[in-house]
Amino acid sequence: MAYFSGAYDVAVIGAGHAGIEASLAAARLGSSTVCFTVNLDWIGNMPCNPSIGGTSKGHLVREIDALGGEMGRAADCNTIQNRMLNLGKGPAVHSLRAQIDRREYSKYMKHTLEKQEGLDLVQAEIVSLTRDGDLWQLVTKLDCLYTARAVVLATGTFLDGKVYVGDKCFSSGPDGMFPAVGLSGALRNLGVPLRRFKTGTPSRVNARSVDVSGLDIQYGDERVTPFSFDAPTLPENRAVCYITYTTPETKRIIMENLDRSPLFGGKIEGVGPRYCPSIEDKMVRFAEKERHQIFIEPCGLETEELYLQGLSSSLPVDVQEAFIHSIPGLEHAKVMRNAYAIEYDCVDPVALKATLEFADLPGLYGAGQFNGSSGYEEAAAQGLVAGINAALKCQGKAPFILDRSGSYIGTLIDDLVTKGCNEPYRMMTSRSEYRLVLRQDNADLRLTEQGCRLGLISEDRYRRMLKKIDMIAAERKRTEQTVLAPGDALNALLVSRSTAPLSTGCRLSELIRRPQLDYEALAPFDPARPALPREVTEQVEIDLKYEGYIKRQEALIREMRRLEVKKLPPDVDYKQITNLRLEAIEKLSKVRPENIGQASRISGVSPADISVLLIWLEKNKS
Repeated sequence: MAYFSGAYDVAVIGAGHAGIEASLAAARLGSSTVCFTVNLDWIGNMPCNPSIGGTSKGHLVREIDALGGEMGRAADCNTIQNRMLNLGKGPAVHSLRAQIDRREYSKYMKHTLEKQEGLDLVQAEIVSLTRDGDLWQLVTKLDCLYTARAVVLATGTFLDGKVYVGDKCFSSGPDGMFPAVGLSGALRNLGVPLRRFKTGTPSRVNARSVDVSGLDIQYGDERVTPFSFDAPTLPENRAVCYITYTTPETKRIIMENLDRSPLFGGKIEGVGPRYCPSIEDKMVRFAEKERHQIFIEPCGLETEELYLQGLSSSLPVDVQEAFIHSIPGLEHAKVMRNAYAIEYDCVDPVALKATLEFADLPGLYGAGQFNGSSGYEEAAAQGLVAGINAALKCQGKAPFILDRSGSYIGTLIDDLVTKGCNEPYRMMTSRSEYRLVLRQDNADLRLTEQGCRLGLISEDRYRRMLKKIDMIAAERKRTEQTVLAPGDALNALLVSRSTAPLSTGCRLSELIRRPQLDYEALAPFDPARPALPREVTEQVEIDLKYEGYIKRQEALIREMRRLEVKKLPPDVDYKQITNLRLEAIEKLSKVRPENIGQASRISGVSPADISVLLIWLEKNKS
């Protein structure tokens, strides 16, 4: 018989990156919360690469921080190398990435959960989930019964997890942990549409056995940028990474052993991530490439484990060791952990609403890899939104929804619940139509007010952000009013930068707008310049240089929001709407969009169908 162990407002199943943010958000908003994990020692684990951020993912982390989430602060406290990517391109694609001490990160997150008021942390595997009236009943493997008014599923890659290495296949979670084997059946009984996805990870090798003497060194940035807009101190660069490449021998070994790969042998049923393929998949898909880049990254400061980014594989152990030893610097590498592929259950995310609540199961939410996404950052972003909405539902408050024009988080969720995904979803800057407006540098200006309104951002932090906005406006105005006179020194600078010299006075703002110049270069000719934080001058410069493009995107956003406010009734019968195409009826009935804007982004719904919906809405105004 089940032993009753406690009643909560919110229960979170899983303590990976999604579960952490969901638990903290719900508890910080005042809901009694319990978080279940199969192993307390692996909270916030990084079973794949030991890093946070990267292209577009850095945007997500900074948005999480601006809303009051924890990932950015945790990353800053445990960074061992910090780099801003894509600095040779425009600011829309600048993305922060940090190498992380993975064990210290896990310790930080575990302690943060332990200290959080209103949050209980429990090591247990949930094997049963049922609905009883207005309550969810959760039963552990040890027959402990818990009840909750809302539940967040943040199961990661544990749900009926199976690991593949060559012809070996066994039930497992990541990093040799127990899988969650009972919950999938319970979810199917509830009518949750599950499917199988796959991901993988490379081998780890001992640093003592790696010869880095001939490899390219990758250093951290001299000018360090934290993830958190509220960071008390800057992270430090305390480690370096190395770059090496596969060889023709690497390719030969892999190609001659493809018949031993479970990926190509048909043993793996799950769909893998297109944008993070295994090395054997890359060798087949990009057969014309002579070599593939490999990053050798430290897993922490107190370990000799090195992560071989770019060498994910599910080939047998002997093949893995052979191709590793064919790579410069790794000729004598000692493998500490073998690469593997892992297959797991996840949900078709079109079953969810924009709040990440199931459309047909009130009070049940999905987050992270359970929703078909990949990546720690995508998981944390969804966990934050799911946790917020679970708490708000328990408190009888209006839901929290981020639209795609205001954040990458909104884009991520809208893509998942509207378009679905037939492979693990990875965030990219190209997925946003508004990426010049949704930059990583202005995430605080876009989202801090919403975080404060929710109660996750302090009034003091919000006031500091408002002061920053005032400083940006004042400096922008000053650059428009400041006129620089022509002179030999200034013209010498202009000519050296391949831009036209001055023959008459010119506003400082106009000089900053020139592609060849920047705010910093003009400092010697601007004696009245006030001492301002770099984050302020950065905003001024971007606003000036990209003003025309930004205004065009803001116009597109206004048009998109015009469609977003046109709500569709939740119970509309699309079969009864005359002139809708059959495909549109099928897709609209499945996704059940909340508004015209969301309907317009569903694959298979044409502009003509949207016109039909607009006419129907106009006719049926109450």
